[in-house]
Amino acid sequence: MNILAMDTSNQVLGIAIMKDGKVAGEYTSNVQKNHSVRLMPAINQLMSDTNTKPEDLDRIVVAKGPGSYTGVRIGLTTAKTMGWALGIPVVAISSLELVVRQALYVSDYICPFFDARRGLVYTGLYGRNTEEKLQLYKEETNILFEDWLKQLKSEEKSVLFLSQDLELHKQRIEDIMGDLAVFPHDSFYHIPRPSLMMSDLMDKEVEPIHSLTPSYLRLVEAEAKWLEQQEEQKND
Repeated sequence: MNILAMDTSNQVLGIAIMKDGKVAGEYTSNVQKNHSVRLMPAINQLMSDTNTKPEDLDRIVVAKGPGSYTGVRIGLTTAKTMGWALGIPVVAISSLELVVRQALYVSDYICPFFDARRGLVYTGLYGRNTEEKLQLYKEETNILFEDWLKQLKSEEKSVLFLSQDLELHKQRIEDIMGDLAVFPHDSFYHIPRPSLMMSDLMDKEVEPIHSLTPSYLRLVEAEAKWLEQQEEQKND
C-alpha cells in the first residue's frame, strides 16, 4: 500500500510517503511560513524524489486538528481534494495524537498540548493500555491550562509533557505538577513526524470524504461572537 501523509495543523509542515510498508520519504519544517504556499510544491517534490505518481497512491492521511484554524483547513482541504480526485480514501487523525506517537515507548501518561492563547491550551491525556496500544484517557479539550494541570496532579501519576509550545508553559507546569512532571531530554520529541501518522492505520475508521471535518475543539472567534449576538437578540 502506498500512502501520503500530511500535517499543516500547526507551525510544523510535515509530509511523508510510505511505499509497500516502508517510509520512502519524509519532509518536515518548523518555520513560521505560509503552509498554503508551500504544501503542494513540497508534496510534488517528495513524490518526485520517491518516484511516486498520484495514481500510485492508495490512501491519504491528514492531521485534522486542533491547532491553527487556517492550517487545519489547508491540510484537510488538500487531502480531501486529492482523495476525491484520485478516488482513494482519506483518514484524518488528531494532531494531538500525532504528537503523542513521538513517545509511545514511555510508561507514563502523555500530555500533548498546543498553546491556544489567553491561558488556554488544546490538550488531552494519552497512554498505553494493557495491550500496549495507544489509549485516550482524558478527552481532548480546549481548557485553561492551570485548571487542566490541577486535574492531572490529582491523578498522582507521572505525566510526560510534549509540545512545540513547551517553553511558554514549562514554569507553570513545574509549579503545579512538581516532581510528577516529566520532560524529554531532546527537543525533537516535541516536533510531530508525519511518517508516524501511518502507524496503526488499519485501526482507523475510514469516513466518507465529504464527512471529514476539522477538529477545532472551539468555535472560531468570529463565529462565537455571532452566536453570542444571536442569543442576545433572542433575549431582547
